[in-house]
Amino acid sequence: MISKFLREQKRYTQKELCEKLECFEEKVVLIIRKLKEYGVLKAVKASDPQRDMSDLVDEDIEVADVEEGENEFLYVFTFVGVIVVAGRALKCYPKYLLNASDPKDELCQVLKVLEKYNSKEQIIRMFNDSSESSSFNLLAVLLFLIQDYYENGVYNNTEEIIENNGSGEILWDKTINETFTLLSNNRPYYIDLQTKKRITNDFDYFQRLHECILTKASKEMKEADLLDLFEITEIDLTDEELDEFGEKEYILYRIEKELSTQFNTRKQLVLKTIYAYIDHSGNLYDMDCLSMFGTNSFNLVWEKVCSEIMDNQLEKQLGTISLPIPLKPEYNRGVKLIDLIEKPMWTATGKTANDTLIPDLISISGEQFIIFDAKYYNARLDQGQSPKAQPGIESVTKQYLYQLAYQKFIDAHGFKSVENCFLMPTEEKNIVHKGEASMKMLSDLGLQDIKVRFLPADMVYEHYLSGRKMDISILEL
Repeated sequence: MISKFLREQKRYTQKELCEKLECFEEKVVLIIRKLKEYGVLKAVKASDPQRDMSDLVDEDIEVADVEEGENEFLYVFTFVGVIVVAGRALKCYPKYLLNASDPKDELCQVLKVLEKYNSKEQIIRMFNDSSESSSFNLLAVLLFLIQDYYENGVYNNTEEIIENNGSGEILWDKTINETFTLLSNNRPYYIDLQTKKRITNDFDYFQRLHECILTKASKEMKEADLLDLFEITEIDLTDEELDEFGEKEYILYRIEKELSTQFNTRKQLVLKTIYAYIDHSGNLYDMDCLSMFGTNSFNLVWEKVCSEIMDNQLEKQLGTISLPIPLKPEYNRGVKLIDLIEKPMWTATGKTANDTLIPDLISISGEQFIIFDAKYYNARLDQGQSPKAQPGIESVTKQYLYQLAYQKFIDAHGFKSVENCFLMPTEEKNIVHKGEASMKMLSDLGLQDIKVRFLPADMVYEHYLSGRKMDISILEL
């Protein structure tokens, strides 16, 4: 198994991908087509401006087919996480890690963030969906089986047996009705006690099958150099091979039969996952078996993480928010902060539209009202140079409008200052101050210019994973 790091949004030539993936052009073309099919790789025209870009816009994407040896296109990964295809484990790390060549620790932390971000979804993504087809997501299945094993142990079937004078729970009804009783001073004494004990059949077919698949899954993950990345300890439970359990159809029949009698939810889920694993009988070396763990929309992850650690108040009711002075009577305590933003009125209908301005997050720190916008950008803001890859004009103007939308509420409740701020990730170890974004015509209205802060991604993720809030004062707004 070939295991390689690739940077999100970096432009790669076909030749560079051949070198990275250690294969000839004929095979790399097949891999590129497969990755494009599932929307994790895009093609753009090869040009100097494209090589210098750190983000991808829809207008730049080319839909032409891939040919061997062509130099007309550059290829861009739009995915953060792990992709396994044709015996290659592609470890796609976030675009802000500009100077990393072997970012194992950084990607390991990012995968934990993704796992927590997706933790509310109580499903296993057994299939990858694309616009044209779907394929079995073997990596997701392997990860589920291994993580379930470490949480719940190996699949087992227990049975209850009744013993004389055993160490288990005493069955008083059975003891009273079926054993000899001695009476002394009108009190009954029982020489023999009937007890109940649960025993596990260590030779159970499904326990052995589960152990076999876990061992096999761990081996595949190790060969793909993914155990350490997901912080998984190797599993070695048995020397049995899968073909020792019978033909594929027989194993599936046995699982179906077990499912019909098994009512434990966890056991049902394990059985169904094992069934899918055997039914699709793929491996991480198959060209047709593209597996993924990660996201095409890491910008949403960055927004969620910033919202959590900055103690977003948008969805909180006004009555629960700590304000500099008590809530004015004209404001309903049950109304949420986000509901204060005015919606456009269309006079022809006499009704307001449903859509309106929606800030990323609002933080209230003492007498400060802070409007944050989490931006997943690699902005280049160097003194004396034109800004590059920065948030667009619509982001800047909306940030001013957010303050305008809340100005009446801010004035009514004694806030001494209002701050606007863009939050962007960086690989640096310290918070980087990058001045402000401003528009004089809006600043002249008394609205605050937008401060720019690059936050160390590892520090942000540490707070998110541990459930801690960030001290906003360190941003020096």
